[in-house]
Amino acid sequence: MRKVTPRALTDRPRVTVVIPCYNYGHFLAECLESVFADADQVDIDALIVDDASPDGSARVAQRFAEQDPRVRVIAHETNKRHIATYNEGLAAAEGEFVVLLSADDLLAAGSLARSAALLRAHPEVGLVYGFSRRFTGTPPQPRARLRSWSIWDGPEWVAKVTRTATNPIYTPEVMMRASTMRELVGYDVRLPHAADYHLWLRAGTRAAIGRVNGVDQAFYRVHGANMHTGEYSGDVLDIEQRFLTLRILFDEDGERLPGAESLRAGAYQALAREALILACRPYEQGRPGEQQAGQLARLADLATEIWPSAEDSALMHAYRKYAAGGGPLVPPPVTALRDRAVHHLGWRRWRRSGISPAVRAL
Repeated sequence: MRKVTPRALTDRPRVTVVIPCYNYGHFLAECLESVFADADQVDIDALIVDDASPDGSARVAQRFAEQDPRVRVIAHETNKRHIATYNEGLAAAEGEFVVLLSADDLLAAGSLARSAALLRAHPEVGLVYGFSRRFTGTPPQPRARLRSWSIWDGPEWVAKVTRTATNPIYTPEVMMRASTMRELVGYDVRLPHAADYHLWLRAGTRAAIGRVNGVDQAFYRVHGANMHTGEYSGDVLDIEQRFLTLRILFDEDGERLPGAESLRAGAYQALAREALILACRPYEQGRPGEQQAGQLARLADLATEIWPSAEDSALMHAYRKYAAGGGPLVPPPVTALRDRAVHHLGWRRWRRSGISPAVRAL
């Protein structure tokens, strides 16, 4: 990885912002306002793809398209689900660069111009990301001081990300070169929960990866209707989908990655370790109920499926002791304090570097 000094845009590249929408029509006005905030620096068009929302979101989108020629709408007559909706919108993008922005999320002012400037200055880069702030209600005041750009060789970035088996990118902060997106052919329908993680990793097998540092690039809205807090929530599903993502990546794109089998082994070990930490944590915080204990047992089983050596690991021995009725050596309040401290330090490192830290070990 190398840090470079940012450069300003010297022309006006065209950026297409694809906005998938399902029952988010009430967010569209705020979303579009954030999209066009950079119109003085970048040529922007927005493509809203409504997936047969029953709340009338398509009518809201059509009104915006009638008022602004920069807005286009694709309205599904039947629900096609999120992956097909994403891919249809991305395939119809006309800009040199493309952003996928859920209708409930927002871009920070200057985000499109900053990302486009990096892509324009470094033609070897296929994907740019930054930091996305989580919010509820009103978005916070964004950090606005651009400090640097980070540029990784693609396989180097993939190695760093798979070493922790975690996804360091939310999604709204990503801009991709349209030619890279076309080569990748969009999101993989086999991964309804982790298709974004897979897409970022695959991008790193084909192009360099860039990051805009020091500023907030987007805002990820947290609310009760978020897909990842509803239909696709749950630790077991998350671990299963990331395991499938890594298997598909190394099986189908491993030849593009130097030392792929070593990377695979490290990624599997990291993911198995995380599964066991998740299986142990509720026991550290108090005795889980019967239903939760069954989910924790599944996490422990997953750990050995992913990385057979987990069977004899210290984490597995700790889990078995807890499941058999043995309490943790450290009182739950102390454990909770430790976890909060570790999480905060990891969050700060992720915000600064763009790479998620490894999950803590016991």
